[in-house]
Amino acid sequence: MEDRILGLHHITAIADSAKSNLDFYTKVLGLRLLKKTVNFDDPGTYHLYYGDEAGSPGTILTFFPYAGARRGKAGTGMATHIGYAVPEGSFDFWIKRFEEHGVSYGRPAEKFGEQYLPFQDPDGLLLELVIPKNTDNRKPWETDEVKADVATKGFHSVTLTLGKAEKTATILTDIFGYTLQDQTGNSYRYSTNAVEGANNIDIVENPNVSRGEGGAGTNHHIAFRVKDEEVLMRFREKVASKGFNITEKIDRNYFYSLYFREPGGVLFEIATDNPGFAIDEPVEELGQKLLLPPQYEPHRAKIEAVLPSLD
Repeated sequence: MEDRILGLHHITAIADSAKSNLDFYTKVLGLRLLKKTVNFDDPGTYHLYYGDEAGSPGTILTFFPYAGARRGKAGTGMATHIGYAVPEGSFDFWIKRFEEHGVSYGRPAEKFGEQYLPFQDPDGLLLELVIPKNTDNRKPWETDEVKADVATKGFHSVTLTLGKAEKTATILTDIFGYTLQDQTGNSYRYSTNAVEGANNIDIVENPNVSRGEGGAGTNHHIAFRVKDEEVLMRFREKVASKGFNITEKIDRNYFYSLYFREPGGVLFEIATDNPGFAIDEPVEELGQKLLLPPQYEPHRAKIEAVLPSLD
């Protein structure tokens, strides 16, 4: 079987207030809280996961919320914009909802022949709702206020803003199997046909934009999806053979990962479908309680004492 990158697995960003982050993504945007856990390297900080009902790869947006974190600045060397697929005809609903909840948003516009609606989360993270050219048949998570006919289907695309595009594009095409689908000026769309959703990487090449600065409202890394650990390790060989410094396999409880920084400065991760989010709680109970990595379970009382309340 051919080893393939199956589009995006997840995207991880940085936030300030955990409570504001939770309220926005679950109550306003209508995503499901999949996991309430902690940062592997800083157990005094939450790691919050949002997505569809079961946490399907290609729907998973995760956050490290650091209370009082300085606001970051989008710029080159970053994944700057996250696009979510939504049904045709849903923009009126979303504009009304954004106005009701005081969400900063822009006018609908078009790129690569698709309509999109730009908006920002409470920390200024740049987001877009996109009506795909081809109907997205993924089943969305719906809430009492955000029904399936308007709900997000998962990722549509992510935009990398780079000083120079060529070397990053080569990774996408020569290692990850993406192809150049479209170009408009200094914007390029790369896609994979391995999956139907979460399969677009947009690159904006602009050497005149200043370097991005990490902080609240910026993306930390993007993760590409593979089937399992065997495929993961074969991609490790491919990446390493091109001279990139790539990590050993890391167990993230819900998937296995590799990390490397591509030439444009964006941190890339490759992550597996297995074992998934139902490994430590049933799908119907996802996100309801604080789950800790095994090494931190003996320190639960101390950790719970320092984590901010989400109620």
